Amino acid sequence: MISVTFPFLAVLALAALAYAAGLARARAVAGGDVRSLVALPKHHALNAALATLLPGLGVMLTWLLAIRVTETSGSTVLVPGSALTFPAVIIGAALLGGALALMRITDQFRARIAAERWIIGLLIAASTIAILTTLGIVLSLLAETISFFSSYSWTDFFLSLVWQPNFRGDSQLGILPLIWGTLYISFLALLFAVPVGLFAAIYLSEYAGPRLRAVAKPVIELLAGIPTIVYGLFALVTVGPLLRDVIARPTGLGDSASSVLTAALVMAIMLIPFVSSLSDDIINAVPQSMRDGSYGLGATQSETIRKVVLPAALPGIVGAVLLAASRAIGETMIVVLGAGAAARLSLNPFEAMTTITVKIVSQLTGDTDFNSPETLVAFALGLTLFVITLGLNILALYIVRRYREQYE
Repeated sequence: MISVTFPFLAVLALAALAYAAGLARARAVAGGDVRSLVALPKHHALNAALATLLPGLGVMLTWLLAIRVTETSGSTVLVPGSALTFPAVIIGAALLGGALALMRITDQFRARIAAERWIIGLLIAASTIAILTTLGIVLSLLAETISFFSSYSWTDFFLSLVWQPNFRGDSQLGILPLIWGTLYISFLALLFAVPVGLFAAIYLSEYAGPRLRAVAKPVIELLAGIPTIVYGLFALVTVGPLLRDVIARPTGLGDSASSVLTAALVMAIMLIPFVSSLSDDIINAVPQSMRDGSYGLGATQSETIRKVVLPAALPGIVGAVLLAASRAIGETMIVVLGAGAAARLSLNPFEAMTTITVKIVSQLTGDTDFNSPETLVAFALGLTLFVITLGLNILALYIVRRYREQYE
Protein backbone atom coordinates (compact mmCIF):
# COMPACT_ATOMS: atom_id res chain seq x y z
CA MET A 1 0.00 0.00 0.00
CA ILE A 2 1.59 3.28 -1.16
CA SER A 3 1.01 6.33 1.01
CA VAL A 4 0.15 9.59 -0.76
CA THR A 5 0.54 11.84 2.28
CA PHE A 6 4.25 12.53 1.92
CA PRO A 7 4.31 13.26 -1.84
CA PHE A 8 1.18 15.40 -1.56
CA LEU A 9 2.64 17.52 1.22
CA ALA A 10 5.94 17.68 -0.63
CA VAL A 11 4.24 19.01 -3.77
CA LEU A 12 2.41 21.66 -1.72
CA ALA A 13 5.67 22.72 -0.09
CA LEU A 14 7.44 22.89 -3.45
CA ALA A 15 4.60 25.00 -4.86
CA ALA A 16 4.97 27.45 -1.97
CA LEU A 17 8.74 27.62 -2.54
CA ALA A 18 8.17 28.12 -6.28
CA TYR A 19 5.85 31.04 -5.53
CA ALA A 20 8.46 32.69 -3.34
CA ALA A 21 11.24 31.98 -5.87
CA GLY A 22 9.14 33.31 -8.74
CA LEU A 23 8.39 36.49 -6.83
CA ALA A 24 12.06 37.02 -6.01
CA ARG A 25 13.26 36.27 -9.55
CA ALA A 26 10.67 38.57 -11.13
CA ARG A 27 11.75 41.42 -8.88
CA ALA A 28 15.38 40.70 -9.68
CA VAL A 29 14.65 40.81 -13.42
CA ALA A 30 12.78 44.08 -12.95
CA GLY A 31 15.83 45.59 -11.27
CA GLY A 32 13.75 47.67 -8.89
CA ASP A 33 11.44 49.01 -11.62
CA VAL A 34 8.34 46.77 -11.75
CA ARG A 35 6.95 48.84 -14.63
CA SER A 36 9.56 47.31 -16.92
CA LEU A 37 7.82 43.94 -16.64
CA VAL A 38 4.95 42.99 -18.94
CA ALA A 39 3.37 41.05 -16.04
CA LEU A 40 3.43 41.84 -12.34
CA PRO A 41 5.77 39.84 -10.08
CA LYS A 42 2.80 38.19 -8.38
CA HIS A 43 1.68 36.83 -11.77
CA HIS A 44 5.12 35.32 -12.37
CA ALA A 45 5.02 33.81 -8.88
CA LEU A 46 1.54 32.38 -9.42
CA ASN A 47 2.58 30.85 -12.74
CA ALA A 48 5.61 29.21 -11.09
CA ALA A 49 3.48 27.83 -8.25
CA LEU A 50 0.88 26.40 -10.60
CA ALA A 51 3.54 24.95 -12.89
CA THR A 52 4.91 23.13 -9.84
CA LEU A 53 1.64 22.05 -8.24
CA LEU A 54 -0.43 20.81 -11.17
CA PRO A 55 2.13 18.51 -12.83
CA GLY A 56 2.92 16.92 -9.48
CA LEU A 57 -0.72 16.30 -8.66
CA GLY A 58 -1.40 15.09 -12.19
CA VAL A 59 1.36 12.50 -12.03
CA MET A 60 0.17 11.39 -8.60
CA LEU A 61 -3.42 10.87 -9.77
CA THR A 62 -2.27 9.06 -12.91
CA TRP A 63 -0.05 6.78 -10.86
CA LEU A 64 -2.85 5.96 -8.41
CA LEU A 65 -5.18 5.20 -11.32
CA ALA A 66 -2.55 2.86 -12.79
CA ILE A 67 -2.30 1.09 -9.44
CA ARG A 68 -6.08 0.66 -9.34
CA VAL A 69 -6.22 -0.70 -12.88
CA THR A 70 -3.38 -3.11 -12.11
CA GLU A 71 -5.07 -4.40 -8.96
CA THR A 72 -8.43 -4.78 -10.70
CA SER A 73 -7.26 -6.45 -13.90
CA GLY A 74 -4.41 -8.44 -12.41
CA SER A 75 -2.17 -7.25 -15.21
CA THR A 76 1.59 -7.07 -14.80
CA VAL A 77 2.03 -4.45 -17.51
CA LEU A 78 1.20 -1.50 -15.29
CA VAL A 79 3.66 -1.88 -12.44
CA PRO A 80 3.33 0.96 -9.93
CA GLY A 81 6.85 0.57 -8.63
CA SER A 82 8.20 0.66 -5.11
CA ALA A 83 7.31 2.98 -2.27
CA LEU A 84 10.44 5.03 -3.09
CA THR A 85 9.90 5.53 -6.82
CA PHE A 86 6.31 6.68 -6.28
CA PRO A 87 7.15 9.92 -4.40
CA ALA A 88 10.36 10.36 -6.38
CA VAL A 89 8.54 10.56 -9.71
CA ILE A 90 5.88 12.92 -8.32
CA ILE A 91 8.41 15.26 -6.73
CA GLY A 92 10.54 15.10 -9.87
CA ALA A 93 7.58 16.18 -12.04
CA ALA A 94 6.84 19.07 -9.68
CA LEU A 95 10.47 20.19 -9.63
CA LEU A 96 10.73 20.01 -13.41
CA GLY A 97 7.58 22.09 -13.90
CA GLY A 98 8.69 24.69 -11.39
CA ALA A 99 12.22 24.92 -12.84
CA LEU A 100 10.92 25.46 -16.37
CA ALA A 101 8.54 28.16 -15.13
CA LEU A 102 11.32 29.97 -13.29
CA MET A 103 13.59 29.83 -16.35
CA ARG A 104 10.89 31.50 -18.48
CA ILE A 105 10.70 34.59 -16.26
CA THR A 106 11.82 37.58 -18.35
CA ASP A 107 10.69 41.15 -18.65
CA GLN A 108 8.64 40.27 -21.77
CA PHE A 109 7.08 37.04 -20.52
CA ARG A 110 3.28 37.28 -20.20
CA ALA A 111 2.99 35.36 -16.94
CA ARG A 112 -0.63 36.37 -16.34
CA ILE A 113 -1.79 34.65 -19.53
CA ALA A 114 0.30 31.58 -18.69
CA ALA A 115 -1.19 31.40 -15.20
CA GLU A 116 -4.71 31.68 -16.63
CA ARG A 117 -3.95 28.78 -18.96
CA TRP A 118 -2.92 26.66 -15.98
CA ILE A 119 -6.18 27.61 -14.23
CA ILE A 120 -8.22 26.76 -17.34
CA GLY A 121 -6.49 23.39 -17.47
CA LEU A 122 -7.32 22.84 -13.79
CA LEU A 123 -10.99 23.64 -14.42
CA ILE A 124 -11.08 21.31 -17.42
CA ALA A 125 -9.50 18.55 -15.34
CA ALA A 126 -12.08 19.06 -12.57
CA SER A 127 -14.91 18.86 -15.10
CA THR A 128 -13.37 15.76 -16.65
CA ILE A 129 -13.10 14.08 -13.25
CA ALA A 130 -16.81 14.75 -12.61
CA ILE A 131 -17.77 13.31 -15.99
CA LEU A 132 -15.50 10.28 -15.60
CA THR A 133 -16.89 9.66 -12.11
CA THR A 134 -20.44 9.59 -13.46
CA LEU A 135 -19.35 7.34 -16.29
CA GLY A 136 -17.60 5.02 -13.85
CA ILE A 137 -20.74 4.78 -11.69
CA VAL A 138 -22.87 3.88 -14.70
CA LEU A 139 -20.39 1.33 -16.05
CA SER A 140 -19.95 -0.35 -12.66
CA LEU A 141 -23.71 -0.66 -12.23
CA LEU A 142 -24.15 -1.80 -15.82
CA ALA A 143 -21.51 -4.53 -15.57
CA GLU A 144 -23.03 -6.09 -12.46
CA THR A 145 -26.55 -5.66 -13.85
CA ILE A 146 -25.60 -7.62 -16.97
CA SER A 147 -24.19 -10.33 -14.71
CA PHE A 148 -27.49 -10.39 -12.78
CA PHE A 149 -29.64 -10.74 -15.90
CA SER A 150 -27.44 -13.58 -17.11
CA SER A 151 -28.73 -15.66 -14.18
CA TYR A 152 -32.21 -14.17 -13.69
CA SER A 153 -34.93 -13.43 -16.22
CA TRP A 154 -35.41 -9.75 -16.99
CA THR A 155 -39.12 -10.31 -17.63
CA ASP A 156 -39.57 -11.71 -14.11
CA PHE A 157 -37.61 -8.78 -12.72
CA PHE A 158 -39.59 -6.03 -14.45
CA LEU A 159 -43.05 -7.66 -14.61
CA SER A 160 -43.36 -9.78 -11.46
CA LEU A 161 -45.57 -8.48 -8.63
CA VAL A 162 -43.76 -10.43 -5.90
CA TRP A 163 -40.55 -9.54 -4.05
CA GLN A 164 -39.40 -12.52 -1.95
CA PRO A 165 -35.61 -12.92 -2.02
CA ASN A 166 -33.96 -15.91 -0.39
CA PHE A 167 -30.68 -17.74 -0.88
CA ARG A 168 -32.14 -21.19 -1.60
CA GLY A 169 -32.35 -20.62 -5.35
CA ASP A 170 -36.08 -19.94 -5.67
CA SER A 171 -36.17 -16.17 -5.14
CA GLN A 172 -38.87 -13.97 -6.65
CA LEU A 173 -37.28 -10.62 -7.43
CA GLY A 174 -40.05 -8.52 -8.96
CA ILE A 175 -39.29 -4.81 -8.90
CA LEU A 176 -42.86 -3.56 -9.32
CA PRO A 177 -43.72 -3.54 -5.57
CA LEU A 178 -40.55 -1.58 -4.88
CA ILE A 179 -41.26 0.93 -7.64
CA TRP A 180 -44.80 1.35 -6.33
CA GLY A 181 -43.58 1.95 -2.78
CA THR A 182 -40.94 4.42 -4.00
CA LEU A 183 -43.38 6.42 -6.12
CA TYR A 184 -46.21 6.26 -3.56
CA ILE A 185 -44.11 7.56 -0.67
CA SER A 186 -42.49 10.21 -2.87
CA PHE A 187 -45.86 11.36 -4.21
CA LEU A 188 -47.37 11.78 -0.74
CA ALA A 189 -44.23 13.58 0.46
CA LEU A 190 -44.40 16.01 -2.45
CA LEU A 191 -48.15 16.42 -1.90
CA PHE A 192 -47.32 17.93 1.51
CA ALA A 193 -43.98 19.58 0.75
CA VAL A 194 -44.80 21.42 -2.49
CA PRO A 195 -47.74 23.56 -1.26
CA VAL A 196 -46.06 24.38 2.05
CA GLY A 197 -42.72 25.19 0.41
CA LEU A 198 -44.31 27.23 -2.37
CA PHE A 199 -46.54 29.22 -0.01
CA ALA A 200 -43.55 29.87 2.24
CA ALA A 201 -41.56 31.12 -0.75
CA ILE A 202 -44.41 33.42 -1.84
CA TYR A 203 -44.75 34.86 1.64
CA LEU A 204 -41.02 35.41 2.10
CA SER A 205 -40.55 37.04 -1.30
CA GLU A 206 -43.76 39.09 -1.57
CA TYR A 207 -45.16 39.77 1.90
CA ALA A 208 -42.45 39.41 4.55
CA GLY A 209 -40.42 42.41 5.62
CA PRO A 210 -36.63 42.49 5.43
CA ARG A 211 -36.16 41.69 9.13
CA LEU A 212 -38.54 38.73 9.13
CA ARG A 213 -37.10 37.42 5.87
CA ALA A 214 -33.55 37.65 7.22
CA VAL A 215 -34.55 35.38 10.11
CA ALA A 216 -37.18 33.09 8.59
CA LYS A 217 -35.33 32.00 5.45
CA PRO A 218 -32.18 30.75 7.25
CA VAL A 219 -34.36 28.95 9.81
CA ILE A 220 -36.26 27.13 7.04
CA GLU A 221 -33.04 26.26 5.25
CA LEU A 222 -31.70 24.71 8.47
CA LEU A 223 -34.09 21.82 7.84
CA ALA A 224 -31.98 20.86 4.82
CA GLY A 225 -28.90 20.51 7.02
CA ILE A 226 -30.40 17.99 9.46
CA PRO A 227 -29.06 14.45 8.84
CA THR A 228 -31.64 12.09 7.42
CA ILE A 229 -31.01 9.60 10.21
CA VAL A 230 -32.33 12.23 12.64
CA TYR A 231 -35.46 12.58 10.54
CA GLY A 232 -35.77 8.79 10.59
CA LEU A 233 -35.59 8.68 14.38
CA PHE A 234 -38.19 11.45 14.55
CA ALA A 235 -40.48 9.36 12.33
CA LEU A 236 -39.88 6.21 14.40
CA VAL A 237 -40.30 7.72 17.86
CA THR A 238 -42.79 10.56 17.38
CA VAL A 239 -44.68 10.74 14.08
CA GLY A 240 -45.33 7.01 13.62
CA PRO A 241 -46.83 6.32 17.06
CA LEU A 242 -48.85 9.55 16.84
CA LEU A 243 -50.45 8.63 13.52
CA ARG A 244 -51.10 5.09 14.73
CA ASP A 245 -52.81 6.12 17.97
CA VAL A 246 -54.73 9.12 16.60
CA ILE A 247 -55.84 7.96 13.14
CA ALA A 248 -54.89 4.39 12.18
CA ARG A 249 -56.21 2.42 15.20
CA PRO A 250 -59.46 4.38 15.73
CA THR A 251 -60.37 4.07 12.05
CA GLY A 252 -59.22 0.47 11.71
CA LEU A 253 -56.80 1.27 8.89
CA GLY A 254 -53.73 -0.11 10.55
CA ASP A 255 -51.98 -1.09 13.76
CA SER A 256 -48.34 -0.32 13.01
CA ALA A 257 -46.26 2.78 13.66
CA SER A 258 -44.35 2.10 10.43
CA SER A 259 -46.41 3.28 7.50
CA VAL A 260 -46.26 5.08 4.18
CA LEU A 261 -47.81 8.21 5.67
CA THR A 262 -45.25 8.34 8.48
CA ALA A 263 -42.33 8.33 6.06
CA ALA A 264 -44.09 10.73 3.67
CA LEU A 265 -44.82 13.34 6.34
CA VAL A 266 -41.27 13.35 7.70
CA MET A 267 -39.80 13.33 4.21
CA ALA A 268 -42.04 16.30 3.35
CA ILE A 269 -40.50 18.24 6.23
CA MET A 270 -37.07 17.50 4.80
CA LEU A 271 -38.12 18.59 1.29
CA ILE A 272 -39.73 21.89 2.31
CA PRO A 273 -36.46 23.90 2.23
CA PHE A 274 -35.59 22.48 -1.20
CA VAL A 275 -38.86 23.74 -2.65
CA SER A 276 -39.07 27.01 -0.71
CA SER A 277 -35.46 28.13 -1.19
CA LEU A 278 -35.34 27.45 -4.93
CA SER A 279 -38.82 28.89 -5.50
CA ASP A 280 -37.95 31.99 -3.48
CA ASP A 281 -34.89 32.64 -5.63
CA ILE A 282 -36.94 32.14 -8.81
CA ILE A 283 -39.73 34.48 -7.65
CA ASN A 284 -37.22 37.16 -6.66
CA ALA A 285 -35.70 36.92 -10.14
CA VAL A 286 -38.95 38.18 -11.69
CA PRO A 287 -38.35 41.90 -12.53
CA GLN A 288 -40.00 44.43 -10.25
CA SER A 289 -41.15 46.33 -13.33
CA MET A 290 -43.65 43.56 -14.07
CA ARG A 291 -45.16 43.94 -10.62
CA ASP A 292 -45.25 47.73 -10.97
CA GLY A 293 -46.99 47.42 -14.33
CA SER A 294 -49.62 45.14 -12.81
CA TYR A 295 -50.20 47.54 -9.92
CA GLY A 296 -50.48 50.40 -12.39
CA LEU A 297 -53.32 48.56 -14.17
CA GLY A 298 -55.24 48.32 -10.89
CA ALA A 299 -54.43 44.76 -9.82
CA THR A 300 -54.11 43.90 -6.15
CA GLN A 301 -51.03 42.26 -4.68
CA SER A 302 -52.61 38.79 -4.61
CA GLU A 303 -53.82 39.18 -8.22
CA THR A 304 -50.35 40.28 -9.27
CA ILE A 305 -48.82 37.20 -7.64
CA ARG A 306 -51.35 34.82 -9.24
CA LYS A 307 -51.48 36.32 -12.72
CA VAL A 308 -48.03 37.88 -13.21
CA VAL A 309 -45.36 36.61 -10.80
CA LEU A 310 -46.22 32.90 -10.64
CA PRO A 311 -46.70 32.46 -14.42
CA ALA A 312 -43.34 34.15 -15.02
CA ALA A 313 -41.64 31.97 -12.38
CA LEU A 314 -43.52 28.75 -13.23
CA PRO A 315 -40.72 27.00 -15.20
CA GLY A 316 -38.27 27.49 -12.35
CA ILE A 317 -40.81 26.37 -9.77
CA VAL A 318 -41.58 23.21 -11.75
CA GLY A 319 -37.85 22.54 -12.00
CA ALA A 320 -37.51 22.94 -8.22
CA VAL A 321 -40.37 20.48 -7.65
CA LEU A 322 -38.84 17.89 -9.98
CA LEU A 323 -35.45 18.23 -8.32
CA ALA A 324 -37.13 17.74 -4.93
CA ALA A 325 -38.87 14.67 -6.37
CA SER A 326 -35.54 13.15 -7.38
CA ARG A 327 -34.30 13.82 -3.84
CA ALA A 328 -37.34 12.07 -2.39
CA ILE A 329 -36.97 9.04 -4.64
CA GLY A 330 -33.40 8.50 -3.49
CA GLU A 331 -34.10 8.77 0.25
CA THR A 332 -33.26 5.73 2.40
CA MET A 333 -33.00 6.29 6.15
CA ILE A 334 -36.39 7.96 6.59
CA VAL A 335 -38.05 5.08 4.73
CA VAL A 336 -36.19 2.42 6.69
CA LEU A 337 -37.22 3.80 10.07
CA GLY A 338 -40.57 5.31 9.09
CA ALA A 339 -42.16 3.04 6.48
CA GLY A 340 -40.75 -0.38 7.34
CA ALA A 341 -39.44 -2.98 4.90
CA ALA A 342 -42.53 -4.74 3.53
CA ALA A 343 -42.70 -4.96 -0.27
CA ARG A 344 -46.39 -4.83 -1.17
CA LEU A 345 -48.85 -3.24 -3.57
CA SER A 346 -51.49 -1.34 -1.59
CA LEU A 347 -53.25 2.02 -1.51
CA ASN A 348 -53.59 2.10 2.28
CA PRO A 349 -51.19 4.83 3.50
CA PHE A 350 -51.19 3.34 7.02
CA GLU A 351 -49.55 0.09 5.92
CA ALA A 352 -45.82 -0.56 5.93
CA MET A 353 -44.08 -0.47 2.56
CA THR A 354 -40.56 -0.13 1.26
CA THR A 355 -38.61 1.46 -1.57
CA ILE A 356 -35.85 0.57 -3.99
CA THR A 357 -33.12 2.20 -1.92
CA VAL A 358 -34.04 0.24 1.20
CA LYS A 359 -33.80 -3.07 -0.64
CA ILE A 360 -30.47 -2.11 -2.17
CA VAL A 361 -29.09 -1.74 1.34
CA SER A 362 -30.69 -4.94 2.63
CA GLN A 363 -29.48 -7.08 -0.29
CA LEU A 364 -25.88 -5.92 0.13
CA THR A 365 -25.85 -6.21 3.93
CA GLY A 366 -24.66 -9.31 5.72
CA ASP A 367 -22.52 -12.31 4.87
CA THR A 368 -23.86 -13.25 1.43
CA ASP A 369 -22.50 -14.66 -1.79
CA PHE A 370 -21.67 -11.66 -3.94
CA ASN A 371 -22.18 -13.56 -7.20
CA SER A 372 -25.68 -14.79 -6.34
CA PRO A 373 -28.74 -13.23 -8.01
CA GLU A 374 -30.04 -12.17 -4.59
CA THR A 375 -27.01 -9.91 -4.17
CA LEU A 376 -26.51 -8.80 -7.78
CA VAL A 377 -30.13 -7.66 -7.90
CA ALA A 378 -29.05 -4.63 -5.85
CA PHE A 379 -27.12 -3.35 -8.88
CA ALA A 380 -30.14 -3.82 -11.15
CA LEU A 381 -32.21 -1.91 -8.62
CA GLY A 382 -29.59 0.82 -8.45
CA LEU A 383 -29.42 1.17 -12.23
CA THR A 384 -33.21 1.38 -12.42
CA LEU A 385 -33.26 4.07 -9.74
CA PHE A 386 -30.48 5.92 -11.53
CA VAL A 387 -32.49 5.94 -14.76
CA ILE A 388 -35.60 7.21 -12.95
CA THR A 389 -33.81 10.07 -11.19
CA LEU A 390 -31.83 10.91 -14.32
CA GLY A 391 -35.07 11.15 -16.26
CA LEU A 392 -36.54 13.50 -13.68
CA ASN A 393 -33.46 15.72 -13.74
CA ILE A 394 -33.46 15.84 -17.54
CA LEU A 395 -37.16 16.71 -17.50
CA ALA A 396 -36.51 19.49 -14.99
CA LEU A 397 -33.69 20.94 -17.09
CA TYR A 398 -35.82 20.72 -20.23
CA ILE A 399 -38.73 22.55 -18.62
CA VAL A 400 -36.49 25.27 -17.23
CA ARG A 401 -34.72 25.84 -20.54
CA ARG A 402 -37.80 25.45 -22.74
CA TYR A 403 -40.11 27.81 -20.88
CA ARG A 404 -37.62 30.13 -19.21
CA GLU A 405 -38.41 33.82 -19.63
CA GLN A 406 -35.48 36.20 -19.84
CA TYR A 407 -35.81 39.86 -19.00
CA GLU A 408 -33.65 42.86 -19.53
